[in-house]
Amino acid sequence: MKSLLGSHDLLFVTLDTLRYDVAAELLAAGRTPNLARALPGGAWERRHTPASFTYAAHHAFFGGFLPTPVRPGPHERAFAARFPGSSTIGPDTWVFEAPDVVTGLRAEGYHTICLGGVGFFAMTSPQGRVLPALFDEAHWTPAFGVTNPACFEAQLDRLAEVMPRDEPLFTFVNIAAMHQPNRHYLPGAAQDGPASHGAALEYVDAHLPTLLRLVTSRGRPCRVILCSDHGTAYGEDGHTGHRIAHEVVWTVPYAEFTLEAGAW
Repeated sequence: MKSLLGSHDLLFVTLDTLRYDVAAELLAAGRTPNLARALPGGAWERRHTPASFTYAAHHAFFGGFLPTPVRPGPHERAFAARFPGSSTIGPDTWVFEAPDVVTGLRAEGYHTICLGGVGFFAMTSPQGRVLPALFDEAHWTPAFGVTNPACFEAQLDRLAEVMPRDEPLFTFVNIAAMHQPNRHYLPGAAQDGPASHGAALEYVDAHLPTLLRLVTSRGRPCRVILCSDHGTAYGEDGHTGHRIAHEVVWTVPYAEFTLEAGAW
């Protein structure tokens, strides 16, 4: 990450609530062809999230604690706030003198844009304004939220309107489609479940090329981080939802890669 600053745009996408097992299953079945094209080696990396729900996970992410590889560590982090005694800052880690990566990137000359999805980015309450307030500009409307089956398309339309043309850009997108309710993505479904969760991911995959075309249209290569913030339970061991310590919540899909300008 350290070597990319200034020369590369940055895109960070959180696929809110996406379970690793569902993401891997759909990829293997050929149901997410655009992700298969984008992901390194055509596969998700299995990682553990630092938190079990959106608000806590994103505070960790922006602080430099992305999902951790499941294999034994320590694991060098891509970026990190300067922190005495950290065992995961290595020679390739970009270390910033700020409490969060958004502020750190601004100090490096980046323009920062947030396109929120779920309620913690809604800016309709004091708590919902905390994370968006980190950015130079933040965008949210009900059309970006969990109740709109076309939520990702609405975010993409807004990004196309506001994307600047000059300075290096850090774009953050929180996609709400996989979060409950998601049964509207599966015709005939009476309730949410792994099948409708997967159908929501297929919807996101269908529109992913638009996002990648936008971020590679500015004449700069773009470093992409694509992951889930946490999973969710659909009845496993009696659990429903997240903010619990369960394997389907803690295990998330992760990918990090670079796209050349005009690649999509």
